[in-house]
Amino acid sequence: MAPNENLTAVLYGVEDLRLENQDIPNIKDDEVLIEMDCVGICGSDVHYLVHGRIGDFIVKDKMIIGHEASGVVRKLGKNVKNLSLNDRVAIEPGVSCRQCQFCKTGKYNLCPDMKFCATPPYDGNLRRFYAHAADFCFKLPDHVTMEEGALLEPLSVGVHASRRAQVGLGDNILILGAGPIGLVTLICAKEMGASKVIITDLVQSRLDVAKELGADFALQISKDDKEEDLVKKNSFPNWLSSQ
Repeated sequence: MAPNENLTAVLYGVEDLRLENQDIPNIKDDEVLIEMDCVGICGSDVHYLVHGRIGDFIVKDKMIIGHEASGVVRKLGKNVKNLSLNDRVAIEPGVSCRQCQFCKTGKYNLCPDMKFCATPPYDGNLRRFYAHAADFCFKLPDHVTMEEGALLEPLSVGVHASRRAQVGLGDNILILGAGPIGLVTLICAKEMGASKVIITDLVQSRLDVAKELGADFALQISKDDKEEDLVKKNSFPNWLSSQ
């Protein structure tokens, strides 16, 4: 590998995304070098491209995009014990400090010093070679494809949402929005025992997919709908109105 053979997707500003070769990164003792295989395009990547920001997270300098990813381990830091060369891994994109109270009590997702891929000012992993903390890389079983490995990050959002909502056997669930995250939340809620799931969206084609994935009721709404409008449409199923 030549040191600069690392094709990388770099966002320079609004509607200014460039492919360029960068140096292959050096790894720290607790990191691995990963040859990337699959990287998803998240809605956040699109927001940064189109709007240059998400709330208080503003692209002020060039930034590498991408955080839903899988790849193959090509180099090990000297302290790495949990992985081996050529392991296929899924990447958890948020690396916490491991030392604050949140990290020590198992709520490391709330770490105030979180370094999350493709969230300003931190670069993402839509590139050919990427260095990442080894303990935030997870070996994929042989039966899991690289594409499925890249989808584990968005899937984890649905798992987390369903756990936070304490979804269990026989529950009736409402999901607002049938985009990718709404759909994985639908799948997770069903797997956790939800009896009935209603899902809403502005776009009928998304609701069609939701029905294919097991939604019991899919309701198309508009931005101008009011509560009384939905009642007049008589769109809600009897099982929901009886709750």
